[in-house]
Amino acid sequence: MKAVQIQTFGAPEGLVLVDLPAPVPAAGEVLIAVEAVGVAGVDVLIRRGALAAYGFTEGFIAGSEVAGRVTAVGNGVDEEWLGRPVWAFTGTGGGYVEQAAVPLEQVLPLPAGLSPADAVTVGSSGAVAHFGLAQARFVPGEAVLVRGAAGSIGVMAVQLAARQGARAVAVTTSSAERGKRLRDLGATHVLDRSGQGDPDAPNGYDVIVDIVGGEAMPSFFDLLNPNGRMVAVGVVGGQPPADFGTTLMAQFQKSISFATFSAATIGTADLQAVRREQFEAVARGDLGAVVHEVLPLDQVALAHRKMDSGEVFGRIVLTP
Repeated sequence: MKAVQIQTFGAPEGLVLVDLPAPVPAAGEVLIAVEAVGVAGVDVLIRRGALAAYGFTEGFIAGSEVAGRVTAVGNGVDEEWLGRPVWAFTGTGGGYVEQAAVPLEQVLPLPAGLSPADAVTVGSSGAVAHFGLAQARFVPGEAVLVRGAAGSIGVMAVQLAARQGARAVAVTTSSAERGKRLRDLGATHVLDRSGQGDPDAPNGYDVIVDIVGGEAMPSFFDLLNPNGRMVAVGVVGGQPPADFGTTLMAQFQKSISFATFSAATIGTADLQAVRREQFEAVARGDLGAVVHEVLPLDQVALAHRKMDSGEVFGRIVLTP
């Protein structure tokens, strides 16, 4: 089968299409003929080598979610799965492939009306947005700011905060056109990347969901209300300054707090329950799956160049 390996860290050209033996499902696994692969921000960080300290090495196959049809089952798996359209979490990688063998507990059937491309646009990002808001202890009636809202996690966080009763959903983004699209998804205020630019925006926020990180992250502590909470769910802009805790402590009298969130801390059953509900919501039209573009697997370098340029709104999907 065809697969994409990160042969050299750095530029997108280090992603190379190679031939590998097709996998065989082990006991408790299903084999999926992949029809769609989600391209996530974490894939870009892995490809750049920014996460090498976490054990990602050259030769790694990126991609954490796929969708397609089950073509074979391992021992102990009901043959009724054969032929079913499914979504699957492939772990920290292994999704940029034509065929994927995945443990059954990481697989969900697709409801009628949900395409494979929509499934890999929502599957991981929607769960991160859901549990990120929960980590921030968000409750209806609070003001929320989503920093870096144009990516797949941000798009879902905007929709979920609006759907769950936020009194305001502000976003930071890079252009008026993106701001308009985010308003269509539920945003009430559009800010520039510094968190300014809308005179009608709230003076402060109860919750900030931060997908960006980077050098500017500590400046957003100033935008938190007393008892406000910031949760970092990504660092697509790089790590924050090593001394950002000093800025946090300068706000001591406001009792603000900072936390991180990784889906790795949530049990599989809880993650799958949220994904199932969100898949059904997208199929009904209650949530939007924002697909930026669909590209063939052999254009993976182009997909990553688009990610690097910051032009992606929603999620790029690869099709083997």
